[in-house]
Amino acid sequence: MNKNKKKIFYALLSLLFFQGCSSTSPVKIRATGDLGVIIERATGQVKIVNHTHKTQLSEISGLGDLSHASIVYSRDERYAYVFGRDGGLSKIDLLTDSLVKRVMQSGNSIGGAISQDGKLVAVSNYTPGGVKVFNSDTLELVATIQATELTNKPKNEDGTLKRSKVVGLVDAPNNKFVFSLFDSNEIWVADFSTPKMTLTKFTDIGLNPYDALMTPDGHYYIAGLFGEDGMALLDLWHLEKGVKRILDHYGKGEKKLPVYKMPHLEGWAIAGKYAFVPAVGQHKVLVISTDTWQQVAEIPAHSQPVFVMAQPDNRQIWVNFAFPDNDTVEIFNSETFKKVKTLKPGPAVLHMEFTPRGEHVWISVRDSNEVQIYDTNTLELLKTLSVKSPSGIFFTNRAHQIGL
Repeated sequence: MNKNKKKIFYALLSLLFFQGCSSTSPVKIRATGDLGVIIERATGQVKIVNHTHKTQLSEISGLGDLSHASIVYSRDERYAYVFGRDGGLSKIDLLTDSLVKRVMQSGNSIGGAISQDGKLVAVSNYTPGGVKVFNSDTLELVATIQATELTNKPKNEDGTLKRSKVVGLVDAPNNKFVFSLFDSNEIWVADFSTPKMTLTKFTDIGLNPYDALMTPDGHYYIAGLFGEDGMALLDLWHLEKGVKRILDHYGKGEKKLPVYKMPHLEGWAIAGKYAFVPAVGQHKVLVISTDTWQQVAEIPAHSQPVFVMAQPDNRQIWVNFAFPDNDTVEIFNSETFKKVKTLKPGPAVLHMEFTPRGEHVWISVRDSNEVQIYDTNTLELLKTLSVKSPSGIFFTNRAHQIGL
């Protein structure tokens, strides 16, 4: 066969091959930038969704107890790490709609974080306390950080002393994790920037830190206190300054209502020079100056706030509420603090998530078994998705945010 005939032969062969592939097994390409995961709280399942097209793509089951589940993402947005209340850590592939691996790493866990370089996933535990850190690729255990032993608590069945519950675990710049110890009143910083992990411990930070948040720039870590009024602030740029108490006298002398649900501090809104904070046990949102960390105003609200969240452009603040008034969402202007609108999505509004540029917000309405999608400009309902007992909604742009 001469050279020209060979060229023609291979060209025809290639054409037939690609035509055969396209007709029998077309390649499906899925980008990750507009994907997300919705927790189906009661069923141990999650849904993978596309927020550009407002569609559901798949459902993944077998994830255990998701009654207080949260999610972080790999740097490439391909993998979601699901932290279950039963101590399960699950790795999900958003491109193949599959459960890659699941490990039972404790008896009761409350959340987790992924390191800045994406190589480590850390989980905070209620039982037996402490933090476990895993290789994000294989989910093999890398480190166990044991929490402080509690001398005034009953012993475990094996005779060892019980350890403090760990809450408020977040990632910090330079491959650090920061977390609070509920029972022993501490904040720890675990530094994984070198091969040998180091711990910096701050004690007596206030009674029973129950949750915490990181400011979007990674500068401050703030823990809310359950056992007393006030909050604890740690300047991560200047650890030598120690922990500072802020809002020490908040709530003193006022008649407090029963607390139906503790607000999630990671749902704080940091907008411009203000932090908008849910008031514990009161029908109000506090406005805090991020320059002085002092209260400068308060906003009357429908009921006890749970999440106080800012749109990506920071122009509006969205608030949902605790039982029994959890059918409502209120929207406030972040400059004037005036109410813009009240929405009534339905019973048990548990979570809100804005699309990355903020044109839409997705709202989970658990008792109606639906997720509602609103236009943040017109505040009109655009679409309703049928989802079993939805709670947390997490879009993949979280992969590139600090402190989530």
